[in-house]
Parts: sequence; structure tokens; C-alpha cells
Amino acid sequence: MIPRYSRPDMVAIWSPETRFRIWFEIEAHACNALAEIGVIPKESARNIWEKGSAATFDVARIDEIEAVTKHDVIAFLTHLAEFIGPDSRFVHQGMTSSDVLDTCFNVQLTRASDILLADIDRLLDALKRRAFEHKDTVTIGRSHGIHAEPTTFGVKLALAYAEFERCRARLVAAREEVATCAISGAVGTFANIDPRVEEHVAKALGLKPEPVSTQVIPRDRHAMFFATLGVIASSIERLATEIRHLQRTEV
Repeated sequence: MIPRYSRPDMVAIWSPETRFRIWFEIEAHACNALAEIGVIPKESARNIWEKGSAATFDVARIDEIEAVTKHDVIAFLTHLAEFIGPDSRFVHQGMTSSDVLDTCFNVQLTRASDILLADIDRLLDALKRRAFEHKDTVTIGRSHGIHAEPTTFGVKLALAYAEFERCRARLVAAREEVATCAISGAVGTFANIDPRVEEHVAKALGLKPEPVSTQVIPRDRHAMFFATLGVIASSIERLATEIRHLQRTEV
């Protein structure tokens, strides 16, 4: 992200530190589930949580390991083992890298969505308030940029309000679409991990189990999400251009 145009709360979601923290939480929740169904010792699962939660993940150290392993998840797990010790042998059991990567990505997208939804709510409040304030503020309506009939600035803001209500509904749907979790192992067949682990991790992270996946979560979910962001961006651009046009001296 370009710092000048980046918001601290959004930057925090996409920082390497947050990404690795989410990776750990996915792995630790999976260990909890494995312990509950008797696959690994419960004491080991507790130890993984305690030591991992207290750890500060060293991004530079992980990059150093990745330079050797040529694999980001293996580099992270190697670094995690430096904190956890012998119980680290139970981490990532039955899982594949995409279980961690895709589930983490969806956690980040849902968190980012929550920030955007809160912003849209504030925008809707402002648009509604200003629309009523300017319901009788006369301005010229245009057709192809040419004077047509009188309208009001309040109507223009009401139009924007209705548009952003639709944007909000689309983002809620897109968030729901992308809020899935896959902990199903290589090629998604659960050959080496119990489906109950996926259910546990999904619930712990506020996601839903992916109904059918291969090694990755289906990408149409992400396409829907980013297409929605594109529509919202176009709505912002339309309103911004309208306001910029209206403040021109000759208008």
C-alpha cells in the first residue's frame, strides 16, 4: 500500500505481522480440534496456543528462512517451531498450504469489509442529513450537460443515498460470499484430516466451511468480492465528479 493513501486500520489488516498472526490462529485452532477428537495430545494443543500467542513473529527471520526453503508457509512453520519446541510436530498435521493461505485471505477480506461497511454507514448518514437539509436548494438539471429543468441539490444527494444503499447491500452479499474456510488437505478430499477440524476452525474465525473445494477455495468468490469493490469505487467516483462539477465557477 502507498502510505500517503493508506488508512492505519486497513494497513494493519494487510500487514505481514497480521497475516502471520492469522496463520498461527488457523494452525492453533486446527490443533485444538485435533486434540478434541483425540488425534493429538490436549496438552500439546494448549502449549501451542500459549507459546504461539505470546510470540512476536519476526518478519525478517521468516524472510530469511524462506530464502532457503523457497516456501512461505514452511518458512513460517519453521519460525513457529523455534518458539513452540517439540510440540510443533503437531502443527499443520493433515493440512496443505492453501488451507492456511486461502482461509487467512478470507479472514482479511471479511475484516476489511467490516471497515468499509462502517464507512458506508457513515456516508449514508451524511447523505441523508444533507439531502433533507438541501431539499429546497434549487439547482439546474442538465441533459447532455445542457440546461434542462430545475431540480434540487437535495434530490442529487438522495440519488447518491439510494445508490450507496445498493452498494452496501452488494458488499454485505460479497462479504457473505467470501467468508468461507477450507481445512481439507491436499486436493480438498480430507484424506488426512477430519472434516470436523474444518468446521471448528471456520466457527472460531467467523467463517463457514467451504462446501466443495479442490486444493483452493473457488476463485469465483473472490471475483464477486472485487467486482463489488469496483462498483462501489465507481459510485464514489460518480459522486465526487458531480460535486467537483457543481463547484465550478460557471456552474
